[in-house]
Amino acid sequence: MVPTLETERLVLEKIGKQHASDRYVSWMNDEEVYKYLETGGNYTRNELEAYLEKAESEANLLFWAIKVKEEKLHIGNIKIDPVNKKHGFAEYGIMIGDRKNWGKGYAIEASEVVIDYCFQQLGLRKINLGVVADNEKAVELYKRMGFELEGTYRYHGFYQGKYCDCHRMAIFNPDFKVLMNEG
Repeated sequence: MVPTLETERLVLEKIGKQHASDRYVSWMNDEEVYKYLETGGNYTRNELEAYLEKAESEANLLFWAIKVKEEKLHIGNIKIDPVNKKHGFAEYGIMIGDRKNWGKGYAIEASEVVIDYCFQQLGLRKINLGVVADNEKAVELYKRMGFELEGTYRYHGFYQGKYCDCHRMAIFNPDFKVLMNEG
């Protein structure tokens, strides 16, 4: 079950077909939004609805729509998937698709509540992410959030017409770091 999470300015609710909209399709077709994502471009409303319907039906998928409380406006998504319970880690991803809401701190605000949920409620010890090294704004954002560089895959993906390096970054549960004498 995906719980609804709240912050001062945001509500994070389980993503589903009800979030399909022409605005959402426009994000997926906006080169500035998708240029460092694995998917994007040439999206249709039907494809988006099928994707959201599939996501909604996956019981173990932690996938939230990020909504601004005041306007009840869906501005992006955040996902934790897959979760590896045996080893205590999960993969993180976020997209603020509505460019009018870039630079307002929503990505950090949404991420903090989701990361806290993963550490406190799920008992995870670590959250990982992959980011294209050329996406300097995202790399800096993740560092400000407490993610640390763990390694770099050289010429790992093809973005913006060239092969790019991909950084692997991680943030550890502070309680786990204390147990490992690192905190």
